Amino acid sequence: MANVNKVILIGNLTRDPEVRYTPKGTAVTDIGLAVNRVSSSEGGERREETTFVDVTLWGRTAEVAGEYLKKGRPVYIEGRLQMDSWDDKTTGQKRTKLKVVGESLQFLGSRDGGGSSSAPQQRSESNFTESNNQNSGGNDGAQFDAEDDDIPF
Repeated sequence: MANVNKVILIGNLTRDPEVRYTPKGTAVTDIGLAVNRVSSSEGGERREETTFVDVTLWGRTAEVAGEYLKKGRPVYIEGRLQMDSWDDKTTGQKRTKLKVVGESLQFLGSRDGGGSSSAPQQRSESNFTESNNQNSGGNDGAQFDAEDDDIPF
């Protein structure tokens, strides 16, 4: 049976991204994302629940986030779940945390950074993807031209 590990989030940044670099020079940034969910109670009352998600971005995507994103900016992120584990220095206990590793990032809303609830309908043309898989499909990079009348055979 095949497994799928895919996360799609739309939310607002909870803090400004801070880019840092690994010893090998790869950019990395951790961002916080506030994702809202609206539901109705049994009495018909509207309730809004906010979930805070930690997202790690790598490479050029991390650099772009650090350069252009600010707290409050709405973004669309596709990625995967990853479990981090470490030893707590104060208690000595093993700790774990589930986070999202962002693989694709799109800016939403206006460029001035203001977020609005209608942000998913206003898509910026900014789309950044960091791909570790160089040949992940049948496409060798050639573009298909639907207007081309030449038949190749």
